[in-house]
Amino acid sequence: MNPLRHYFQNNSGRLIHKWDHYFDIYHRHFERFRGRPVKVLEFGVFHGGSLQMWKWYFGGSCQVVGVDINSACKTLEEDRVQIEIGDQEDRQFLRSLAEKYGPFDIVIDDGGHTMGQQIATYEELLPAISENGVYLVEDLLTSYRLNYGGGLQRSGTFIEYSKNLIDGLNGWHSQEPEKFGPTEFTRSVWSMHYYDSVLVIEKAPRQKPWHEKTGRVSF
Repeated sequence: MNPLRHYFQNNSGRLIHKWDHYFDIYHRHFERFRGRPVKVLEFGVFHGGSLQMWKWYFGGSCQVVGVDINSACKTLEEDRVQIEIGDQEDRQFLRSLAEKYGPFDIVIDDGGHTMGQQIATYEELLPAISENGVYLVEDLLTSYRLNYGGGLQRSGTFIEYSKNLIDGLNGWHSQEPEKFGPTEFTRSVWSMHYYDSVLVIEKAPRQKPWHEKTGRVSF
């Protein structure tokens, strides 16, 4: 069984609230970090259960930083778990997190889920991720919910915002340099993975792609 789902189903610690399919997404993209001295930043402390889960999952060498706007969450700090109180749409606050704790190996945005929060957090903290790190933003279902500022193909939602990142991923192939070309995103992001309500961005240094041929011609 997926160790994260096993932990969740047998959890006797602090409260955790997750969509079931998220556990397979987490394990697929985070497994390679297990047992390593990773630094994890998660927005949305809730009752602190997921912070305990990450500490267990990644092992004794990890450091977990939780962020929430609710000052009561500060009382949930424990060994290898620090908690910062602030508004994730406050860009100066986000920069202060990067300065104090970065670079991060993993950033998980499970915070307030509004469009402004998701976009500000992405823009300020993707650069604060290590060169082979992972950025995961979840609960993108709010991009379709009117009370969060969402709506199908509505301008300004995180889903619509993230679609433009696909062009950045393919920037090397542009033949219209006046429109777009290679950017820092192109050079530092290896892949984007969309799932139901989740986007995972995996970083890795990239050079301009090339292709070759091997073998004999047939005619």
